[in-house]
This record gives sequence, C-alpha cells and structure tokens, in this order.
Amino acid sequence: MANPNIVAVSSIYGESVGWNLTATTTTTLFTVAADKLIKINRMTVANVDTSAAADVTVYIDAGATTSAGGTVASGASDVYLAKVVSIPANATLVLSDTPIYLRETDVLKGGASAASDLDLFISYEVLDDA
Repeated sequence: MANPNIVAVSSIYGESVGWNLTATTTTTLFTVAADKLIKINRMTVANVDTSAAADVTVYIDAGATTSAGGTVASGASDVYLAKVVSIPANATLVLSDTPIYLRETDVLKGGASAASDLDLFISYEVLDDA
C-alpha cells in the first residue's frame, strides 16, 4: 500500500502526538507502518525555555520514490520541513498547517539544538486500506 486510493480506505482515525525534542537532530520520531498512510494536518513547535532561543530541525526520510502520477525523478530521501530554525524563548511556531502525506516506511525525524527546550506537536489522520 505504498500509495493507496484514499477514497477506498477501510478506516480513518484522527490522532495527535507530541515530543519533547532531544539534542540529536536525527532522532526518529515517527515511522509509518505497513498498509498505512499518514496525513499530517498541523505541526507546531514550542520553546518551553523561559530565557534562551533554540533551533529546530524536522525532516522526512522518504522511503518511496513513486507516486500515482508516475516515478519521481531523483527524489530526495531527506526532505526538510525545518532546518535549524530558531524559536525564541517562550514562543510557538507553526511549522505546517497544510496537509503533508507520509506513506508506509516514511520516517519523520528531527531534534533541537538544546535538549528538552522544544516541544513538537502534530495532529494527523491514519488512513488504512488493509
């Protein structure tokens, strides 16, 4: 089910999840399971430190290089949604409020410049055609 027809899915579940980011920017946050398609609706990051800015990095390690429309020429395996973006102390940034689709085996990765300073939160839907 690398790229399902979303009209024919057997279920759609709305979910949300959050992480307190570590200082390792390559940390695996979310891996899409087999027979699933994840539609990220919104992604925000909040700096919970009261005095210092911190940088966020979030990217998708994409497993698939084909789509319903054809083969993606030279598709990049790492696609950054945010790369070393500074978040001021006590501030929140919307990283995305437009849909992002993750297919099976895609991995959401990221981290912060300072451990425990940034909270990443996503709301998403799990589409299942199994």
